[in-house]
This record gives sequence, structure tokens and C-alpha cells, in this order.
Amino acid sequence: MSIKNYLQVGDKAPSFSATAVHEQEFKQVCLSDYIGKYLILLFYPLDFTFVCPTEIIAFSDKYDEFRAVNAEILGVSVDSEYCHLAWTQLDRDSGGVGDLRYPLVSDLNKQMSLSYNILNPEGKSLRGLFIVDDFGFIQHSLVNNLDVGRSVDETIRVLKAIQHAQSNPDEVCPANWQPGDSAIKTNMNSSKEYFKSI
Repeated sequence: MSIKNYLQVGDKAPSFSATAVHEQEFKQVCLSDYIGKYLILLFYPLDFTFVCPTEIIAFSDKYDEFRAVNAEILGVSVDSEYCHLAWTQLDRDSGGVGDLRYPLVSDLNKQMSLSYNILNPEGKSLRGLFIVDDFGFIQHSLVNNLDVGRSVDETIRVLKAIQHAQSNPDEVCPANWQPGDSAIKTNMNSSKEYFKSI
């Protein structure tokens, strides 16, 4: 039986090099720039739309919480860098995103969206969110269709759970785990103690 090879959690994140806009300037960004940090790849369909600015702004407003746990964010769409620049130069009240705390990447040739398997038939990126760990491996992926935005708080929760599990290889994080909550020890006797406590 032939099995199609799709990108999965646990895989090495596909590398990229692309032009981004940050602080009103163009710059090149590469996946390798972020080794040693966690990276939130935030794909979205298009600039100057409806749901997209709500997500882009919400992640920017919580940027310090990501930085506090050694994480960076890259927003990615199939728009050009010039479109990104115009969007960031327009204030929020007028449909823009204003000054953002993180870069917006131009995927005009759609190679990033293709390599992360989120390009839809219309040539737009779906709302794909990937958490790449500090060694460059995908630890979490979430894909929404175009009409539904993502939760910044849930992204932060999942990121912290990943970091906890990686720092404590004998523990796993149960449903709705939050920092400070009990985790489950990965042996039968200890796990029974956890389940008795809930």
C-alpha cells in the first residue's frame, strides 16, 4: 500500500528564506535564524481582509508573553512585502494593523505555504499555525479554514505545555493543563495517583 508523505508533527520544519517587513523596513528571514528559540509560524490568507487583522493584532498585543518564554512570531501570507508595508502603515481604526511587534513575511511565490501543506485551491494560505521548537522540529500544528480565527491564549498555553514536557521527559500534560498544574508521570503507579486526585 502506498502512503502519501504529508508534513506531520515531529518532522523537521521545512526551511525557508523570504522577505519580511518589520519596523517599516524590509529584511530577509530564514528558519535557521530562529534555532535556539521557539517559533510561532502564523499563516493567514491575505492582508486587508476581515478576520486576519484581528489575529495579527492579537498576537502582536501578546508578544511580550511569547518573548518571556523564548518564542518569536512570524506572520506569513501570500501578499507581497509592499502590501505588508502598506498594511502596517495604516492604523488599526482604518483597517490596517499599525506597528507590529513581529515581522510579516511575504510568501508571494507560495513556496512556504506549499511546503507547510496549507495552500488552498484559490492560492491563499489557510489559517495554519505551527509551533517549531528550539531545535527546528514541529511540535504543534493547527489549521483553520478561512472564516475562523485562532486563540492567542490557547497558543501560549500549548507552547508552555510543550516546553514543560520537553523539560520534564518523564511527564506529560493532561487536557487543559496550565503552568503550575500537576502533570502526569509516565509510569503506571504514578499515573494512577494523578487520576485519583482529579
